[in-house]
Amino acid sequence: MLNPFSIARLPRIEFGSGVIKKLPETILKFGNKVLFVTGGKSFQSSIQWNTLLKDIKKNHIEYQHCTISGEPSPQIVDDSVARFSGHDFDVVVAIGGGSALDAGKAIAGLLKVKRTVMDYLEGVGPELKYEGPAVPFIAVPTTAGTGSEATKNAVLSVQGRDGFKKSFRDDRLVAEYAVVDPELLKTCTPELIASNGMDALTQLMESYVSLNANPFTDALAISALEAARDGLIEWYDQGARAKKAHEKMAYAALISGITLAQTGLGSVHGLASPLGAFYPIPHGVVCGTLVATATEMNIQAMREREPSNRALDKYAHLADIICNHRHTSREAAWEAMIIRLTEWTERMQLPLLSKYGVSKAGLDHVVEHSRGSSMKTNPIVLTNNEIRLVLEQRLS
Repeated sequence: MLNPFSIARLPRIEFGSGVIKKLPETILKFGNKVLFVTGGKSFQSSIQWNTLLKDIKKNHIEYQHCTISGEPSPQIVDDSVARFSGHDFDVVVAIGGGSALDAGKAIAGLLKVKRTVMDYLEGVGPELKYEGPAVPFIAVPTTAGTGSEATKNAVLSVQGRDGFKKSFRDDRLVAEYAVVDPELLKTCTPELIASNGMDALTQLMESYVSLNANPFTDALAISALEAARDGLIEWYDQGARAKKAHEKMAYAALISGITLAQTGLGSVHGLASPLGAFYPIPHGVVCGTLVATATEMNIQAMREREPSNRALDKYAHLADIICNHRHTSREAAWEAMIIRLTEWTERMQLPLLSKYGVSKAGLDHVVEHSRGSSMKTNPIVLTNNEIRLVLEQRLS
């Protein structure tokens, strides 16, 4: 028998090379006044941006443009809403990495509401219930990592010792359309490929072993893990030439967003929140540098305290997928998976935590703030000492 499960709202998905050409006609489904939200430089300097603007003009679409540099903060979102709230936009279109998509999602949710985003952030401020309405939102990812195009989360952060990384989260924020064009991945740098790709891989792994995993999300996660296994290193090695790898990783990232939205995540993302808040460390770097050690710790803790935990079997299956090999025992599978993840981390030169100022003296502060929503769906409750050991292994 299958246990009951529910699937949250998803966007309509347009996937495939060249689908960005459909963007003007998609915008016109909502009207002819659009706010574009993009990252700081990359997409704006591409030929696709110039082509898009020509098509926008040809279709008599009026537009305003907002840029987001780096990870968005509540202040950036509030300032953008104040700047553009006087315009009667029919749709908001975010084009870029996870930061641009998260910012666009939040801006679309607040343009008509005209309240500070701090009123709605989880774990910060009054946590008011979001009533909407939101301006229709279209997400166009140019990286393959966060899967933000498929989620209802707008992740915002304030950096510093008393900082935070929290979500503005509501079903009304889900994109009406996710336009996923693998050709947009051509401009990603090796550093971006490594961090974003390992973020997507980690999200798929954590979704698969999550306490809230179900047959629907498992099937999706497995197909996307196979794509990531075959696409990530090829993309990293070949960059702009790796057309098939672009398609595989765009798919893997999209599915990782779908599965995490349904199941929650795990210990890596539990640590990514405080690390990203307290230190200037990119989210994908946290995932890439910690996924091997955190996975090993989960397996070790379950073997010691919960040997009947079903996630041990699921980790063995993950190993068969990631290594593309049928192992003769669970023990052999677990060991091979940790070796493979470590190899990928080293090959793609994911930096150690100390590069961003993390030291032993600051680990207790990180551990203390790691018990957020992601840690709650980890397949086993890790002790503070176990969480600290995960960090120590990637410290220096």
